[in-house]
Amino acid sequence: MHINNIKTNKVIFYASLIVLFLFTVPLIIWSDESYQFLAFLKTFFEDMFGSIYQTLTILVMVFVLWLAFSKHGQIKLGEGGYHFNTFSWASMLFCAGVATGILYWGTIEWAYYYETPPFGITPRSDMAIEYAATYGMFHWGLAGWAFYCLPAIALSYMYYVKRVPLLRISNSCRGLLGRHADGVPGQVIDVLFMVGLLGSTGTSMGLGTPMIAAGVESIFGVSESFSLKVLVILFCATIFSISVYLGLNRGIKRLSNFNTTVAFIFLAFIFLAGPTVFILKMSLNSFGLMLQNFIRMLTWTDPLTDSRFVEDWSIFYWSWWIAVGPFNGIFITKISGGRSIRQVILGTMLFGSIGCAVFYNILGNYALHLELTGDFLTTNLIQIGKGAQAISGVIGSLPGGQITLLFFTIMSVVFMATTFDSSSYALASCASEKLEAHQEPARWQRLFWAFTLIILPLSLIYIGGLDSLKLAVLVSALPLTIVYVFMGISLTILLKKHRGNNDISE
Repeated sequence: MHINNIKTNKVIFYASLIVLFLFTVPLIIWSDESYQFLAFLKTFFEDMFGSIYQTLTILVMVFVLWLAFSKHGQIKLGEGGYHFNTFSWASMLFCAGVATGILYWGTIEWAYYYETPPFGITPRSDMAIEYAATYGMFHWGLAGWAFYCLPAIALSYMYYVKRVPLLRISNSCRGLLGRHADGVPGQVIDVLFMVGLLGSTGTSMGLGTPMIAAGVESIFGVSESFSLKVLVILFCATIFSISVYLGLNRGIKRLSNFNTTVAFIFLAFIFLAGPTVFILKMSLNSFGLMLQNFIRMLTWTDPLTDSRFVEDWSIFYWSWWIAVGPFNGIFITKISGGRSIRQVILGTMLFGSIGCAVFYNILGNYALHLELTGDFLTTNLIQIGKGAQAISGVIGSLPGGQITLLFFTIMSVVFMATTFDSSSYALASCASEKLEAHQEPARWQRLFWAFTLIILPLSLIYIGGLDSLKLAVLVSALPLTIVYVFMGISLTILLKKHRGNNDISE
């Protein structure tokens, strides 16, 4: 199988498809039984493996920060200047890294913490409000973005410094596996990565699609249904398939630049039209509270009670970052030529964390202000499982009403597209035999994976429930924890041998 001389790795390609269909077909055929079983599995995975995810989060963050500030941080990835200017580079890595999740959770996540706060805090108290406005920024901060840095650097080193033309996660483990990276162990790693990406994107699209559908429902008065959600997801798939077909420069870069510009114009509008002073005060307060309690928040396991805050939120988020990290590692590798290890790590962590903090502080604190003043009660809708409708209500309360909501809905579509065109690109890259720095995956593969990505989210939306969406990433992340360990060891081995040469010891 080949088009334009870019051959497809048949083992990785077909194995990933088989695993995907083995997971999705039962969800559709036995939807009720699947929902009950997934709810059981979610609790099981959280209890059994939650501490593993937390420990890995700490280790990865410490490792990449050490790497950035060590002598290895100055190693340049590739020759010549930057492949993309800093604005385009930051826009692409941010849009690929957040999906529509930043719009969904950034607007309403505080409401869950307000009702069920951490650390035994009294629900709906003043302290609950402060932590409600803080915890989302923590979950989308430095620790999370560190999961993108490790695979990005491990793969970039092999791709640019050692010049091994494989944009596959197995290539990031070559320092440890040697020639076995091209054999069965490497293929297993690549299949795990692709399945993990399909699972994590299923969760992101499973959240974003109902949010967009709720906006369409409110604006045009159509009734929300599974059919509407199918139309929404097909429309989004068409947009990101066109973008990914055009490639990095003509498609993904332009869409990301546009999306970043539009998003921050929208945030500036909310900031100025909303309760500006309240947003500023809560943002500064949240930043200080997070700095004071960062270590506690990172290491808290809730060992003495059974509040399930850690399991429902922190472990869910760490598993999500773990599952999507390798995909973003591939994508960041492709766009980071010409930059140093230090620039890639600090740029990814800072641009990503600051961008997410801006979204959370403006969107979340605007919604929180509506709750506290009684103008719109987000928590009432959250309690009956209508998060998407809560978001539409919050945005619809802004000046401009339905026009503002229409703008937000369009922006949500573009956010989904910019993330999933990057996902399609990464999947196609991983399923390709060899890919030089100047080459792109075959177009048919990019289009194929663009539409394959919608299968799992449609299945998860069909059976319904937030638990099923969370379980998809909990399961996807578990085998990838081992891959992260392999990547860290492999990169350490290679850096110890670094002499600026392009040879690799087998």
